[in-house]
Amino acid sequence: MSKRKLNYEHCNQLVQDFEKVVDSPIKSKTSVYYTGVDLGTACVVLSVLDENYKPVAGAYRYADVVRDGMVVDYIGAIKIVKDLKKQLEEKLNTELIYAAAAIPPGTDALDSGAVKNVVMGAGFELTNVLDEPTAANKVLNIENGAVVDIGGGTTGITILKDGKVIYVADDSTGGTHFSLVISGSYKMTFQEAEVYKRKSENHKELLPVLRPVVEKIASIINEHIKDFDVNEIYLVGGTCRLNGIEEIIEKKTGISTHKPQNPMFVTPLGIALSCTQEVIE
Repeated sequence: MSKRKLNYEHCNQLVQDFEKVVDSPIKSKTSVYYTGVDLGTACVVLSVLDENYKPVAGAYRYADVVRDGMVVDYIGAIKIVKDLKKQLEEKLNTELIYAAAAIPPGTDALDSGAVKNVVMGAGFELTNVLDEPTAANKVLNIENGAVVDIGGGTTGITILKDGKVIYVADDSTGGTHFSLVISGSYKMTFQEAEVYKRKSENHKELLPVLRPVVEKIASIINEHIKDFDVNEIYLVGGTCRLNGIEEIIEKKTGISTHKPQNPMFVTPLGIALSCTQEVIE
């Protein structure tokens, strides 16, 4: 059995476990809870792990407080994270103290302060801030290749060699562009298009419509990996839920492209796996 298959079995199992506790939280006797806060362009996700880093609870809410990877509604973002935190605390009958967060690659000088303040403003002690694809690799455990996190507003790329990050990049193309194309093609409002694309039964019909945007994302990936020896691409992020996206990217890049069963929750889980009890300033 290949190492890649083993990684995906572990990843898929972790995501499945998380999906279960989103619906049915586990009240644990754990000594500490670790929370991952993923402030996405389309969705805010909180994932909670126990002292053994096993999923025990989770919650998410579709929102419009982040745009192209940047916090644009600071107060709204705090309110959503605070609401989700309170919701999970009531279900677990405990206080959630420690949290980690993530940002698009290369944006730490621009927006990490805002993300930190949102998490702390919601009542968490912040223990870590890392870039999104690197967080995703906490779940994937990829040694070599490119982890590509296609979110609502941005596409983040992390290249790994021998388990070490050697390159990170971010580009403002993602699921928002899918929605804009759907809105124009189907004469829908943007919000209607957002809802329409989330339904998997629409994906077969939408794939030809969205192919130009997917090919643009593939071109972005090509541009960033051209100077590196990349033999595998691993897709994560909510936008990658589009059925068939991996096949278009593989054809355009000429590189084997893979994605887990539910790429939406990989990064939030990786963020939680990066949480500790050591508070940062």
